[in-house]
Amino acid sequence: MKKHLAFFCLCFLWGWLAASAESGVDPLPDPVSNNAVAMVKSRGQVLLFSFMGIGAKKTPADITNAAFSLDAKEGKWSAAHAVPGTVGRIGAAAAGVNGDLFVLGGYVVDAQGAMAVPDVGVYLPASDRWFREADIPVAVGDSVIGVYRDRYIYLVSGRSNRDVVSDVQVYDTEKNKWEQATPIPGTPVFGHAGALVGDTIIYVDGARKNPSGNTPKYVASDECWMGKIDHHDRTRIHWTKLPNHPGTARYRIAGGGSEKDEKIYFAGGTDNPYDYNGIGYDGKPSEPSPVTFDFNLRTGKWETINENTPNPTMDHRGLLATHEGLVLIGGMEKGQKVTARVALLAKEAAGK
Repeated sequence: MKKHLAFFCLCFLWGWLAASAESGVDPLPDPVSNNAVAMVKSRGQVLLFSFMGIGAKKTPADITNAAFSLDAKEGKWSAAHAVPGTVGRIGAAAAGVNGDLFVLGGYVVDAQGAMAVPDVGVYLPASDRWFREADIPVAVGDSVIGVYRDRYIYLVSGRSNRDVVSDVQVYDTEKNKWEQATPIPGTPVFGHAGALVGDTIIYVDGARKNPSGNTPKYVASDECWMGKIDHHDRTRIHWTKLPNHPGTARYRIAGGGSEKDEKIYFAGGTDNPYDYNGIGYDGKPSEPSPVTFDFNLRTGKWETINENTPNPTMDHRGLLATHEGLVLIGGMEKGQKVTARVALLAKEAAGK
């Protein structure tokens, strides 16, 4: 009976998402960008979540700690208990593990700048309650997040309070304990995109410190990497460099993986790194890329899904790969406009 209920909820959610993408109904309650997103199954239901982010005015005062969930039974967004803390965050990462939601790191922002925080919160959907877990050893924001064996959370690179770091930090959700894994061998980055599927981490691009030491302070990276986790030691990762991916976007692309498809998907993003308001470190407005693509773990190759995705967005902290398509929640549209839209993108190129 439980299996039939879960299947019904999945079908209901996918059908609702398809209708939402076509009609524009049931967006998020408020426009939000740079929000952490995740998906879990709880009590036979599929739940989509959006945590924190920045609102339409794109100022430090417009950064929120609000949380919203999409209930498959109702097909509508509702408010969840806000993320604990006196202020909201941007650049956080979220993941679903064994039916619970984990929200990690990110930045608090004021007029003086941004500060990375080590916070780890676990949200229990069934009781709408939060608990604080062990702090991240090196506080980071704009990291790539991945889940291994439905237990271990990996945070790959990111920006700390001292510098952009190469650290790969591993959290054991059962023991509430952190470990350090093999660091990335390439240039330390933040605002990169990727995911963990099976035993493989893929991440692309991001922003890096300007090697010339001049302005702008940060420039786009074009490095793409694959990391294989050792089956006998989760802290050992064998890294290999990949060729460049399709498209020119390099920063805050939406990334997410699918175990079933054995693919890691990417959509949107921009070629001009920026802070939090969509204006580049070089002073020029950033605009979203229309390219959607994936890395096929079976073939070891990049695949272009759509070179002209309608209404592209940037400023994402992830995408959710469902059976029916890729779900993007919020983000920034053309003209650096923060949106409440929930978009459903195809997972394969037209005609396949």
